[in-house]
Formats: sequence, structure tokens, C-alpha cells
Amino acid sequence: MGADNSYTDEELIQLLQTGNEPAFNLLFERYRDKLYYYLITIVKAPEIAEEIVTDIFVKFWIGKELLHNIRNLESFLHKVAYHKALDFLRTTARHARLQQIYIDRQEPAFQRGADELLIDAECRQLLLQAINQLPPQRKLIYAMSREQGLTHRQIAEALRLSPSTVKNSMVAATRSISDFLRRHHSSKAALNLFFIS
Repeated sequence: MGADNSYTDEELIQLLQTGNEPAFNLLFERYRDKLYYYLITIVKAPEIAEEIVTDIFVKFWIGKELLHNIRNLESFLHKVAYHKALDFLRTTARHARLQQIYIDRQEPAFQRGADELLIDAECRQLLLQAINQLPPQRKLIYAMSREQGLTHRQIAEALRLSPSTVKNSMVAATRSISDFLRRHHSSKAALNLFFIS
């Protein structure tokens, strides 16, 4: 479709409403990191921020026919992200079990040694690089599977794809990430982190 800046948000939304997947991919790439870093300032937990971003774009794709009323996409996405973050924090505040999971995901530094934190941070950074080099749709499918724990069938229904397409995308994503880690001489710890994450 051309370079990322070749299309305005309005043009991409128009294309997206017709089911244009490359238009969705461009919007995903344009706003994913912005939303992620915005959410981090609210929820303070990388995994939670990633999950919310994924959820926003899943709903964005599913409701693409309803996007014609959006005048400022960035403002709209930030507003959605803000409300989803607040909903998450309210829900967490009402459930002790969720509070503990949230605390665990924040991984406060005082609970772990400095060396362990450094190694873990390097491993996670390398894994994040491996995931980010995936094509947008494959990255989205991978995130829905690994981060949200959805089955292939659930992902297929959410994105209106065939289960076989989802399965093939996950196989390709896993192979690509594994190859990336090996090419970059990743430690065993990083590979283990990939396979259990």
C-alpha cells in the first residue's frame, strides 16, 4: 500500500471499512506503540498494557464498519485506551485475587536480585524485538494467543479468519521468533522465556 505516511488516518479508515487488511496493518503500526506507552503510565504493567492494546485493535477490526463517525483517530484511540485502563483498575480493585496477579505482573525490583533483573530485562527486550519484527496480523494473532490465552478458534472468530489461517500464522510466528532468537545468539534463558510466555 505504500509507505506508512502515504495515507491519512481518514483514508485508511475508509479503506478499512471495506475490509482492507493492509489499511488495518498500517493503522496498527502507526498507533500500537503510542497507545502502549500511554497505557504504561496508567496501569504500570507492560503485560497489561499489551493486552489492552491488543483488545482495542481486535475491537477496531471487528467494528470497522462503524468507524465513519471518527473525526480524530488518535484522540479516539487514546480515549478508548484511557477508559479500558480505568475499567481494568476498577475491576482489579474489587478482586483480591486480581490484585495479587496485577502486583506480580509489575515485578517490583525489590523482590529480585539486580543480576537476575538485568538478565531478565535483556531477555524480555530481545523477545520483544523478535515479536515486533512479525507482520502486523501475525503479531496480533500471536499476542491474542500468548498474552490473552485465546484458542485458535476464538481468535479466528474474533478476527473473522479461518482457524487454519490462525494456526498457520501461529506456526509461522513461532518459527520466526525462534529463528530470530537463535540468530542473535540468544541465551537459553531468552529461549525459555519465549516458549513459556
